[in-house]
Amino acid sequence: MAGSELLVIGGRSGVGKSSVASALHALLRDADVRHAVIEGDALDLAWPPPWEHRLSMRNLAAVWANYRELGYRRLVYTNTVSVLEADELAAAMGDEPRISGVLLTASDAVVGARLAGRESGDEFAAHVERSARAARRLSADTPAWMPRLDTDGRDSVDIAREIMALLRW
Repeated sequence: MAGSELLVIGGRSGVGKSSVASALHALLRDADVRHAVIEGDALDLAWPPPWEHRLSMRNLAAVWANYRELGYRRLVYTNTVSVLEADELAAAMGDEPRISGVLLTASDAVVGARLAGRESGDEFAAHVERSARAARRLSADTPAWMPRLDTDGRDSVDIAREIMALLRW
């Protein structure tokens, strides 16, 4: 099906991807814009990690085929590195979508506070370190054409409105 669209929302752990995607979903719903939201982390959350098998891409292809069969053509996809994998995600969709993307950013202090609300002990320390590493990589490697939106001190609905304004949905 030609004419599909993919919005990738990326950013380090604790930046607010899920909250922003949820707020964007509500705005799109209220505007009666048919769409699907997929949290990329759920497509390959397993132990041991199946990353080398690209299970997330295989699962995305299967899930999107089901949405596409029902007439959906717009996908909001969240994952830390989705902004780096937009072309591969689009290929997995199998229908040559137009790609849009945003990189959400936040300060170490804000991310630390957010992560502290959902992690503890050794897991908290590990998440903070992985998040900082991801922030450096994303800052360096995210394509220049993708807007960067700072989430510090901002409400997720406000950020979702800004993203919606960037879309032609």
